[in-house]
Amino acid sequence: MKVAVLGAAGGIGQALALLLKTQLPAGSQLSLYDIAPVTPGVAVDLSHIPTAVDVKGFAGEDPTPALEGADVVLISAGVARKPGMDRSDLFNINAGIVRNLIEKVAVTCPKALVGVITNPVNTTVAIAAEVLKKAGVYDKNRLFGVTTLDVIRSETFVAELKGKNVADVKVNVIGGHSGVTILPLLSQIDGVSFTEDEVAALTKRIQNAGTEVVEAKAGGGSATLSMGQAACRFGLSLVRALNGESNVVECAYVDGGSEHAALFAQPVLLGKNGIEKVLPYGELSAFEAQARDSMLDTLKADIQLGVDFVK
Repeated sequence: MKVAVLGAAGGIGQALALLLKTQLPAGSQLSLYDIAPVTPGVAVDLSHIPTAVDVKGFAGEDPTPALEGADVVLISAGVARKPGMDRSDLFNINAGIVRNLIEKVAVTCPKALVGVITNPVNTTVAIAAEVLKKAGVYDKNRLFGVTTLDVIRSETFVAELKGKNVADVKVNVIGGHSGVTILPLLSQIDGVSFTEDEVAALTKRIQNAGTEVVEAKAGGGSATLSMGQAACRFGLSLVRALNGESNVVECAYVDGGSEHAALFAQPVLLGKNGIEKVLPYGELSAFEAQARDSMLDTLKADIQLGVDFVK
């Protein structure tokens, strides 16, 4: 498998590259790209780790050499949030970065499975879809917004709150990937019950967890390490599915024919061509149904922003 990481010199990119170097199947290739001249050095640094994964680094304006022959492309390029910023403040810079990178993907590796990490994901995935449509290579089953960070945060916080082994906690998170559009389905977790107050407080904490990190880092960055782990989990799931493993299921923000919005996060069954099947997310509690319905205007506006940017 060849996995390309675009934005590999950044905080998320370096954490993601380190995890992939140590966890990709033997014989895989890891291709690192960033505009920053340090990127080949990041690759050399990683190449000293004793695993059977070949690493190459590429820098400069053109990611094409890094993308040639890629099976999976993970895009983390962009600027990070700072205190006082929300994800929409990142839009003007990151929208152009994602558009330019996806234009190169469309030409160089149009059949690759593409995971977009760059915020605001609700909007950048819409940008990616429009660029791929313009290029005539759009396949809705091969494009994903990576929302796995919301999932691992939910699982971590629930395990902490309820004294559970986190390996035994599975949480589906639906909707989008910012603020009120993040909806963890706490009512569906096996063997755990919550009071109404716990549900309200925990949902809010999961929705605001990115801000929790930004504030705790006091201007020194955003969620890079946890996002690196989340992106690695999702990237490895794509690789496992491409390698023919069955029953690989992750939540992701996709064009899956949702009745709610053109792009919507929910569980998907992954296969050799990307999404094999969009899975139902099950019955919601009254609180969850209300939260889902009230997020939709925000989510649709985020998506429209991306469509309009490309048009």
